[in-house]
Amino acid sequence: MAHVITQPCCNDASCISVCPVNCIHPTPDEPEFRTAEMLYIDPDTCIDCGACIDECPVEAIFPDDQLDDKGERYLQINADYYNDHDVSGGLVPPRKQPPLPQGKTLHVAIVGAGPAAFYAAEELVRHSAVRVDMFDRLPTPYGLVRAGVAPDHPSTKGVEKQFAATANKKTFEYFLNVEVGTHVTHDELLEHYSAVVYAVGASTDKRLGIPGEDLPGSIPATEFVAWYNGHPDYADLDFDLSSSRAVIVGNGNVALDCARILLSDPDALARTDIADHAIERLRSSQVTEVVLLGRRGIAQAAYTNAEFLAMGDLPDVDVIIDDAELTLDAASEEALESDSLDSTIATKIRIAREFAERGDTGAPKRVVFRFLVSPLELSTDGSEGEAGAVSKLTCVRNELVPGERVAVAPTEETFDIETSIVMRAIGYRGVPVTDLPFDESHGVVPNADGRVLTAPDGDTVSGVYVTGWIKRGATGGIGMNRLDGQETAHAVLADFIAGSLAEPTSSREKVADLIAGRGANRIDASGWKSIDATEKSAGKEAGRRRVKLVRIHELEGAAAG
Repeated sequence: MAHVITQPCCNDASCISVCPVNCIHPTPDEPEFRTAEMLYIDPDTCIDCGACIDECPVEAIFPDDQLDDKGERYLQINADYYNDHDVSGGLVPPRKQPPLPQGKTLHVAIVGAGPAAFYAAEELVRHSAVRVDMFDRLPTPYGLVRAGVAPDHPSTKGVEKQFAATANKKTFEYFLNVEVGTHVTHDELLEHYSAVVYAVGASTDKRLGIPGEDLPGSIPATEFVAWYNGHPDYADLDFDLSSSRAVIVGNGNVALDCARILLSDPDALARTDIADHAIERLRSSQVTEVVLLGRRGIAQAAYTNAEFLAMGDLPDVDVIIDDAELTLDAASEEALESDSLDSTIATKIRIAREFAERGDTGAPKRVVFRFLVSPLELSTDGSEGEAGAVSKLTCVRNELVPGERVAVAPTEETFDIETSIVMRAIGYRGVPVTDLPFDESHGVVPNADGRVLTAPDGDTVSGVYVTGWIKRGATGGIGMNRLDGQETAHAVLADFIAGSLAEPTSSREKVADLIAGRGANRIDASGWKSIDATEKSAGKEAGRRRVKLVRIHELEGAAAG
């Protein structure tokens, strides 16, 4: 019997470190790890010890004889990985840090409370001589795990248990509901801490750059995701769901998340931790068709196979793909025919062809995947001079262009799609952080291994670090954030050992009074636990994971109560 990794895999690699026979790949020292959709267990090497099952934070690993029908599909997906990946190298043993300076305490401030922040904190508080204070402008921690992970993926949120274990350390403190730049400045943090780590993510969306993009009804998927997840900044938004068709521009997992939420049965969603206001709005939605537009071909689609495959499991929803649109670039076609194409891409093509063959079964709802299509213009049927809402999206058919990197070029063929809502889900982008250098071309803070630089090729800014998407760009999920957070933490510790960090000129004990004097209603660990208990208690009564509080005053009240 072998074990199998399934859809919820978060790539955090904790299972790899406990495997006694090195049967889980790619490992963090293998190049494929940075771009892997998920991790895979080699069925020929697994010894059925169960160590990985106990370690997995998202309950994604099962013995092969305990898989349901949906899980059994991952037997082949796991096995296929080992047909074309050499995994003989093994995992490089973790490097050992030199001992920290005797008799000294390192005080670190982390700005942000998402996965990258927690993975950096986890690595830092392993050392009793390191104290971490975590700041976030929201009253709640966990970043996109709370406000980004789709509510119908509850197992992915299991990583919160790891984060809570870090927060329970005596050398860790929360400064939630505190905004850096308003209640405390960057320079003041440097006065009270030897190191400041920014883990502020990528908080805005990329734009399409086409006419009509700012019409009512044209929205960033980032706002829709934050809205249905109960982010306080977006709780009062409203979306026009009166059209039978919605269009999503993008072919990543966020695009699939939005499509699932729009097409899922509201009664099923009501059993998750989706925001109550979202459920109320979705109950009156008229959307029965979601069209997803991908600029390139199926071989270049960015969504993971697990999420793509799961679209076919939505009750009463047909997955519609025109086989004629599953055009491959020459290199992929040749590799597929010779069985040398990367197994991940080959699986994606196989799933798409199976969907195309299944076709229209007459289900009441449908999700339509379109490939080699780009949006050209959004327009309204309102009279000239009237600020009407979106009613039509004009698109152009693309063709593949041969080259070292697969590219596309527009053809002469255009067509219109009638819709009242168009979401752009083409990626997140970082925004400048007050008092920090910023690389506008890449949307990141320039850095070297997490150490902030004055410019992309500039000098090191002493004591200032970054981790997560603001460090590397908005790519990769929880697994990459773990690797990223650990790298930045190691840089902080190395600089502490080398004596290159300045001693604080003021005690960190003064920070609480400083922020209170500027009107901050700080929420500490006990306040967050009170919020957590309140939401879970309400959820238990309703048969849900939790019922989220979505307004600041409600969260502050729960923290105080």
